Amino acid sequence: MTERPFSISGELTEAGHRLVQRVYYEDTDFSGLVYHARYLHFLERGRTDYLRCLGVEQRELVSADEEGLVFVVHRVEIDFKSPARMDDVLTILTHTEKAGGAKMVLNQQIRSGETLLIAAKVIIAVINAKGRPRRLPETLAAKFLEGSTPL
Repeated sequence: MTERPFSISGELTEAGHRLVQRVYYEDTDFSGLVYHARYLHFLERGRTDYLRCLGVEQRELVSADEEGLVFVVHRVEIDFKSPARMDDVLTILTHTEKAGGAKMVLNQQIRSGETLLIAAKVIIAVINAKGRPRRLPETLAAKFLEGSTPL
């Protein structure tokens, strides 16, 4: 049997990025269900590891040129479809819908097996190190759009 290398940062797929996470006690509320705000943590991990798998180091971007480049969440739309429970294994999927100008639009899903738990659209603003809007460099935009098919 051939073993696939395992990455704690997930993997790039034809549809974007896939990250697997387990639900721990700390993620749940008194009912044993995942607390609604914790889904933001799972989505953030998915986005951060998506960048990492693309070879984009956020720490380096802030000082990569005289202006610097930073990604900040501008807007999040979340549809809660079904709850997750302690010990569930979640798959966080991230797909780039748009990358260009001074923003990116990422579609994300959280699934437990085949069950869709969360569908989210995240609008990312691109700013410089001083907090002013700046254009996403075309080479970086192309990296986000390369090989990403809709979820």
